[in-house]
Amino acid sequence: MAQNIYDNPDFFAGYSQLPRQVQGLDGAPEWPAIRALLPDVAGKSVADLGCGFGWASRWFREQGAETVLGLDLSRNMIDRARADTDDAAITYRIADLDALELSDAAFDLIYSALTFHYVRDFGLLMRTLHRALTRGGDLVFTIEHPIFMAAIHPDWIEDENGRKTWPVNGYSTEGERSTNWFRRGGAEAASDTGDYDKHPDRRGLRSATDRGVFTDIGPDRGDARAGRRDGAANDVDGFGIQELIWLPPGPTGRAACHRMS
Repeated sequence: MAQNIYDNPDFFAGYSQLPRQVQGLDGAPEWPAIRALLPDVAGKSVADLGCGFGWASRWFREQGAETVLGLDLSRNMIDRARADTDDAAITYRIADLDALELSDAAFDLIYSALTFHYVRDFGLLMRTLHRALTRGGDLVFTIEHPIFMAAIHPDWIEDENGRKTWPVNGYSTEGERSTNWFRRGGAEAASDTGDYDKHPDRRGLRSATDRGVFTDIGPDRGDARAGRRDGAANDVDGFGIQELIWLPPGPTGRAACHRMS
């Protein structure tokens, strides 16, 4: 079972007060970029991995999705999503992405926001999701921007002259890492020590970018759409990359957005 700090009552109480939890999708600075990547979901089946409070799951239904499955490791998250949702076409379930099982060809779209960087074996997850998509289906996801995983304390360092520097001392380090980004009281990207120093480890996806996984489809490789679910040479465990967006790092740019088909 993956590490899960979100079921710690004190942590969850503070986490629930963060802007993106209170305001929903409108509180996520990366949402406009994500929304631009999403296909038409009218009449489609959608899976929302790491669904949290269910904001995206409900949004997909508002856009006409026929069914939505929301999965999260945290019971607190699932309980909150169920409490905030009055829609029989949305199902919420506790699930561990490190041991995920989904039916073959069950979803037209699989979506995930700021979750995949927790996964231990990214390749295994991709193979599972590829099998779970219908022919021509899409995977759209975001991870935390790698530069936020480059230091234990991801925050600006200001010298005596007021010059700010962003630490990247651990950028080239692959594998498991821990980052202090939250403390009780609702502070994001905390650079000082709080009650919750050991955030769940950021795992897996950064090493994939180091291998060039998200850069091997370029102008010299033809149409990126050649990598759709029906098969292509340009792929990541069966996927082809359609679009990759790196939002500028900083207080309003924590995400890297991807669309794969």
